[in-house]
Amino acid sequence: MDFDLSWLLLGLPLAFVLGWLASRFDLRQLRLENRQAPKAYFRGLNFLLNEQQDQAIDAFIEAVQNDPDTQELHFALGNLFRRRGEYQRAVRVHEHLLSRGDLSRADRDRAQHALAQDFLRAGLLDRAEAALQKLEGTHYENEARLALLAIYERSREWTQASEVARKLDESDQASYGTRRAHYLCEQAAEQVSRGELDEAQKLLQQATEIAPSAPRPAIETATLQLRNGEAGKAFDTLVALSETAPLALPLYASLLQQSASAAQRSGEALALLQRRYAAAPSIDVVDAIVALGGTTLSDTEAPADAAVTPRDSYVAHLQHQPSLAAASRWLAGERFEREALHPPVQRALDQAVRPLMRYRCAACGFEAHQYFWHCPGCQAWDSYPPRRVEEL
Repeated sequence: MDFDLSWLLLGLPLAFVLGWLASRFDLRQLRLENRQAPKAYFRGLNFLLNEQQDQAIDAFIEAVQNDPDTQELHFALGNLFRRRGEYQRAVRVHEHLLSRGDLSRADRDRAQHALAQDFLRAGLLDRAEAALQKLEGTHYENEARLALLAIYERSREWTQASEVARKLDESDQASYGTRRAHYLCEQAAEQVSRGELDEAQKLLQQATEIAPSAPRPAIETATLQLRNGEAGKAFDTLVALSETAPLALPLYASLLQQSASAAQRSGEALALLQRRYAAAPSIDVVDAIVALGGTTLSDTEAPADAAVTPRDSYVAHLQHQPSLAAASRWLAGERFEREALHPPVQRALDQAVRPLMRYRCAACGFEAHQYFWHCPGCQAWDSYPPRRVEEL
């Protein structure tokens, strides 16, 4: 059978035309799809820049439907849901990303980090803790540890907080020695409340070794020693602290006075307090000096024509600082001709003084009559100056 070349001559042009038409159709379809996805994406971006989050979310959802394999759109959508407080939808988006088998390691870590942030913002601390622990060994490791530290502090899980702080300390990002000492002091306080004083003493000793210059371990150690009847040891602990942390003296001046009185070492305590007061006057130090029966007046300040009493220290303190608290304390022991007017005036003065005797957080401004090592307002550590509001 002879082969007819005419069919070949007709078939080749026909095949070329059909191939060209097919390619044009594929290119047109590809261009249409590519045009639709960026259009929805840029429309969403425009809404986002105009702070129209509802419209932006709708546009990004449309873009995701057009191109479900684009993880960047999923991340943008999840972040928008979180910012709007729609945490369940944000969680679904990020969990969908994590369920994909084609996700790269970097994007998987990023999605895990985003999921942990969703749980944190939603207040689901248990689920946030589990999500953050999965970030160990990733690029987000230190950030996850900081978040875990905040969770453990908030829930007062001091043992876990100590372990995380130790890892952060070893990473050389910052020093967490003082923070770890605080955790040990918190654990010691729990042991004291249960009557396990020996265990509390061991924890305080560890805290002192970790942060030897921090005032809290020494103050709480002295408090425990005084409670155990070891007034002399408590006094020695505080004397050593006055050398390493003299600026914190107002916090433990009263404890120093009590331990000195119990150990019959009032003279030593008085000399120490007078020396420190001359360098840095404080109403708390004045109170301790007066309680010991001493005075802050020097030989040149003492009046020559009258006997000097300890309470004259409050008047002398007014020369250093215009203290309403010192004036109130001095007035409380004075005698006046119209004595009947003294009680109401004293009550009014005491009420005016009360807000001035608070401590104020330097980070957030939260005020409290009690000194806090850990601010209840902003959760910062060591953010309270050791002086009253009146003296700041």
